[in-house]
Amino acid sequence: MGDSARMSAPDLVCLGEPLVEFNQLPDGDLYKAGFGGDTSNTAIAAARQGAQAGYLTAIGQDRFGDLLEELWRREGVDISGVKRDANAPTGIYFVTHSDAGHHFHYYRAGSAASRMTPADLPRDTIAGSKILHVSAISQAISATARETVQAAIDIARAAGVRVCFDTNLRLKLWSLEEARRAISAAIEQADILRPALDDAQTLTGLKDPDAIVDHYLGLGPKLVVMTMGKGGVLLADGTRRHRIPAHRVQAVDATGAGDTFNGNFLGRLIAGDAPLEAARYANAAAALATTGYGAVAPMPRPDAVRRFLAEQAA
Repeated sequence: MGDSARMSAPDLVCLGEPLVEFNQLPDGDLYKAGFGGDTSNTAIAAARQGAQAGYLTAIGQDRFGDLLEELWRREGVDISGVKRDANAPTGIYFVTHSDAGHHFHYYRAGSAASRMTPADLPRDTIAGSKILHVSAISQAISATARETVQAAIDIARAAGVRVCFDTNLRLKLWSLEEARRAISAAIEQADILRPALDDAQTLTGLKDPDAIVDHYLGLGPKLVVMTMGKGGVLLADGTRRHRIPAHRVQAVDATGAGDTFNGNFLGRLIAGDAPLEAARYANAAAALATTGYGAVAPMPRPDAVRRFLAEQAA
């Protein structure tokens, strides 16, 4: 890889499926249009923090695809790696809310992103980045998407680019057995692992957070950063272990909070923060993201995060 490739590529490259979101409002009859897709959310969250972030995906040649392109341009996300597919739609989903939490209803079968293949990947963009971010959802949407994720990881590892993997588990997309096999294989190739506690408990069969982190460190990642909802964040690098308490906020919608954490954490790592400092910052940003509706709209910008951290420290 030459210096020109690294200079022209975004520092953070995310790969996966973007979606147009319709989020149920409190009266139950109206839905607010927005945007989702875990890796797209991550790229946007990082860009809002000033990171150079790019997105790799395929979207339909439709109005929903146009809206996503407009969003990424507005947010400063590099979309040179986005393909438009005239023969497949852009995926959409609905979010409904109940006392049990938020629920997702997807209409994404046969989407443009699910038809991605390794041949669609811009190798120089991946090889020229600093971090490649992928997730289990990026793998789960189709067999060819899974091959594409693996090909991207192979390109990154060959170029010395760090790989961040989020275990984001959606059992509506594949069986638990299939998910366990694919996710374990990806974890073994990741430098940074980003599990959520509930997903990790389902995937490993373990309940104790420390036991889960020990298990994952044993698979190969150098850094495990596990979000635990009201339990805060557990960060471990094999030598040291830190617990970061959750922040109390007036939460109304947790959609995209984990993705907000990812984008802020990776953005701060790229900016030079130590992992613990980056995790504390991302923990605050994720808390703020739950105070508004939708995955993207409530994502905070740096001034809001720093102000919140200052208030918490006072």
